[in-house]
Amino acid sequence: MRILATSGGFVPGERSRLAVGPLLQHALDLAGSPSRPRLCYVGTALGDQAWMAAEVHKAFAGTGVEVSVLDLLPMPSVPDVQEHLLGQHVVWVGGGSVAGLLALWRLHGVDRAMRAAWEAGVVLGGVSAGSLCWHVGGTTDSFGPDLRPVTDGLALLPYGNGVHYDSEEQRRPLLHRLVSDGTLPLSYATDDGVGLVYEGTELVEAVSDRPGVAAYRVERGPDGRAVETRIEPRRLGPTR
Repeated sequence: MRILATSGGFVPGERSRLAVGPLLQHALDLAGSPSRPRLCYVGTALGDQAWMAAEVHKAFAGTGVEVSVLDLLPMPSVPDVQEHLLGQHVVWVGGGSVAGLLALWRLHGVDRAMRAAWEAGVVLGGVSAGSLCWHVGGTTDSFGPDLRPVTDGLALLPYGNGVHYDSEEQRRPLLHRLVSDGTLPLSYATDDGVGLVYEGTELVEAVSDRPGVAAYRVERGPDGRAVETRIEPRRLGPTR
């Protein structure tokens, strides 16, 4: 059971808006690099926008990866969501509103389907909202520009989560406060370009697609204050 929770994934393409970056390639590697990989993109957090689904297909053109898209709006795009997810090697969840994502997933039973896929060995991954969703909760801009906590994640992973830790100034202090006051448990955070690799519920390593960035462990110290420990990531090679 593997999860890759990131603040990255796709990168700007040379001839298209998106290209497959090292973090996204690593999700396929975690699936064992099958000869004909199947990846399902889930864009719930952006409202299942058709242009984004088209860009995802363009990004994988010529790679040999069989891409499908799971939409929930205006209705689920597959007859049986759980059956579809169980047929994938990787499920990749895009960023956007994690609050909206969680509400729609629960309405359509996608929360249960994701757990079933994870337990069956499908690699779950994603960026931003697609990272927060697997955890107990974290910091989100789902409700407006002033960040707020979200605490009703799927909790496949028993930790809090922080994303965009180096690029959005509210992220670090809010995560520290939430851990300090007990709103969130022990938490892991990522700078942009960094991913957290979990085997089962254990963090086994951090990986990155660029130099000078890191992951972080944030826990409540004996005095009640948040204690942050830097985790140096393993730098991934270029996308194959």
